[in-house]
Amino acid sequence: MANDESKDVAEARDVGESDSPLEDDLEEAFERQLSEGVQRLNRPWHALLVTGFVGGTEIALGVTALLLVYHETGSHLLAGLAFTIGFLALLLGRAELFTEGFLVPVMTVAAKRARGAQLAKLWGGTLVANLVGGWLIMWLVMVAFPQFQEDTIESAAHFAEAPFSLRTFSLAVLAGMVITLMTRMQHGTESVPAKIAAAVACGFLITAAQMFHSVLDSLLIFGALHTGEAPFGYGEWAVWFAYTTVGNMVGGLGLVTLVRFIRSKDRLEDEREEVEHEHETESEH
Repeated sequence: MANDESKDVAEARDVGESDSPLEDDLEEAFERQLSEGVQRLNRPWHALLVTGFVGGTEIALGVTALLLVYHETGSHLLAGLAFTIGFLALLLGRAELFTEGFLVPVMTVAAKRARGAQLAKLWGGTLVANLVGGWLIMWLVMVAFPQFQEDTIESAAHFAEAPFSLRTFSLAVLAGMVITLMTRMQHGTESVPAKIAAAVACGFLITAAQMFHSVLDSLLIFGALHTGEAPFGYGEWAVWFAYTTVGNMVGGLGLVTLVRFIRSKDRLEDEREEVEHEHETESEH
């Protein structure tokens, strides 16, 4: 009798460990990520570019809110809070931002549910479309609100004139980490209020701390260039943009996505095996 009771307790413990609420939540999040990743990576070119263009315009509206509040208050903290309108628009409007592609699409490729070429298409198309959409809206903003021009030049100079150094690269790494963490948090829940909270918190942190974000801060630089009075040009922007983009990728991929891979190692292996089995079955038929 005692042995039977011990066996029952051990079996109950095993079931509890394998079917824990935490593991169930992680499994659901993993499935949501794969489902979304497949959809995003299989978009046709026109849909990808339109989604990226809209993402750039929405971030530009966030930058407009930032400039408005900074012009009125001179506070980077309040301006950073105002900018979160841009991230909320991205979340609720389901647009695409380049730096939001460092977790879900990469996880999908790692699970063999998509190819590396599709990931390159998503990254490249989205980045170009983000910049074009943002460039256009920032031209309109500078024309519509000439009182923002001096503040825009001042804010943009913080980025465009920053020399490449360990400090500036670290600011880019941190920005990539924060926005990829935002993506991870939003995909870890189905609660809309929780997703909004993540967008506000991470958007505030990036902008209020003046971290280096390849798209967001490029729009500030574009706004300054549109005034015709910026003490820098597109060449300086290109240098800043190059190392900032690399830093964002290091932070997002290396400090967040890689950790997620380690946590989901067994689940990724199971998914790869399932994909290989599906391919073998298709070949047999």
